Amino acid sequence: MTRKKALVVRGGWEGHRPVEATELFLPFLRNNGYDVRVEESTDVYADADEMTGTDLVVQCVTMSSITSEQLSGLSAAVVAGTGFTGWHGGIADSFRASSDYLHLVGGQFATHPGKEPCERQGDETDNFLPHVVSVTDLGREHPITAGIEDFDLHTEQYWVLHDDLIDVLATTTHPVRPWQPWHRPATSPAVWTRRWGAGRIVVTTPGHSLDVLQEPNVRTVIERGMLWATRTASES
Repeated sequence: MTRKKALVVRGGWEGHRPVEATELFLPFLRNNGYDVRVEESTDVYADADEMTGTDLVVQCVTMSSITSEQLSGLSAAVVAGTGFTGWHGGIADSFRASSDYLHLVGGQFATHPGKEPCERQGDETDNFLPHVVSVTDLGREHPITAGIEDFDLHTEQYWVLHDDLIDVLATTTHPVRPWQPWHRPATSPAVWTRRWGAGRIVVTTPGHSLDVLQEPNVRTVIERGMLWATRTASES
């Protein structure tokens, strides 16, 4: 059986622990028949030969920047059938200055609301809120999220701006709080897929820290998303 080729691209803001986070998933990929190449920059996206032979790209690059040649290479590969996936800021908060990247993934991190000001201590936990990830009706039937019940997290809750060409498998709702300026609850996609040309994209917004990535539901969604996005995945 021909082994699949996965390209793991990591870097950007160190606060999301791109090396340690991606290392969590390398054994899963290898155990599922992937040959894995790891790159520490997006330069590889401009290598047409490498991208043409890649069945899945797993990206963990928060913020940072991307050149037009690199983005063109990534986009062309996805359109041709290469899968593209990632979690949290590593895919939903990458390359803020690139509108074409936003167009590719279909959603962009806007903020993560914080605690009441009097409760904040000046560290990352100021943005950790209890919230629910709710599986949608579509998600209950989708291979990535089937069998997963709504689950609770206590971590960053992403508020995402998005278009309507994504298929939302799970959501999270930001309630109205006295210290916040919005006037009604706002629901954001927490897990979504996107068909782009012949390619499949999967975005999972939870994943700020290693403990969240190892939460059983989050990890299951990410791992299933890798399999589903892969070029050789069966149509669903």
